[in-house]
Amino acid sequence: MSLRDIHTPVLLDRCVELLAPALTREGAVFVDATLGMGGHSEAFLERFENVHLVGLDRDHDALRIAGERLARFKDRVTLVHTVYDGIADALKKAGVPAADGILFDLGVSSLQLDVADRGFAYSQDAPLDMRMDQSAGTTAADIIATYGEGDMRRIFERYGEEKLAGRYARAIIAARAETPIERSGQLVEILIAATPYAAQRSGHPAKRVFQALRIEVNRELSVLERAIPAAMQTLPVGGRMVVLAYQSLEDRLVKREFVKAAASTTPAGLPVELPEHAAKFKLLVKGAELASETERETNPRATPVRLRAVERLRSAK
Repeated sequence: MSLRDIHTPVLLDRCVELLAPALTREGAVFVDATLGMGGHSEAFLERFENVHLVGLDRDHDALRIAGERLARFKDRVTLVHTVYDGIADALKKAGVPAADGILFDLGVSSLQLDVADRGFAYSQDAPLDMRMDQSAGTTAADIIATYGEGDMRRIFERYGEEKLAGRYARAIIAARAETPIERSGQLVEILIAATPYAAQRSGHPAKRVFQALRIEVNRELSVLERAIPAAMQTLPVGGRMVVLAYQSLEDRLVKREFVKAAASTTPAGLPVELPEHAAKFKLLVKGAELASETERETNPRATPVRLRAVERLRSAK
């Protein structure tokens, strides 16, 4: 199967529509901060012949696959191996002063979910890895083997919003005392056994635990907390940014940063807003936009998506 068949970019037309006003000038720079297999980037390169792409990803496999997919645009493409909070350094490396349009498509990529031995999917037995960059860092198996009950409960509660966090942490501690937990199938069996029957009817017991482990392994929320304001700083006046989030923790963080940037800093009681206190950004969508019912039916990975977007109104100075 071709990449077009196995990877359908989420909310593609809406992303193009929102970013288009920022990408019409000659030499415009589009940053795909979460390149993945290059589906969004390919569409932007096709539709905007003047645009130069700077594509970021921490996953070497993603960079290789996207590089092959985008080879026909090679004169307009710079790919950088980095985590997306390194956007400013990536632009310097690419030799460009600013990003006119930026896209973040957060969460685990289709490539990572679909390749069983990456360990992201609880539906497939595989080594408990979950690293987006397999060349460095702690694996999910390391966390399961070394975290104490309190720390394990904390990440399940915080990053998975799991109500049975304590129960699951105790079950894992007990199980690992008998034998090392090194594969996703082992972990799934432990979680199912620890889940009351009534709770199993509300969804797969492993879903939120696997999400929590993935976020902890890749430090996703702490990276995102740095990345959003860092990316906004690279936008010139008229520059735009779109973020696609797939779970509430990410979306709340993005919302907080966008709302803060779009607010006036005029002190209470002043009769007029002074120019230096005017908002630096404006929100381009009301609240968070969802995928249409049609898109959710044809591309199930669009079901949880929440889209937010901003445009810079005035310089940071």
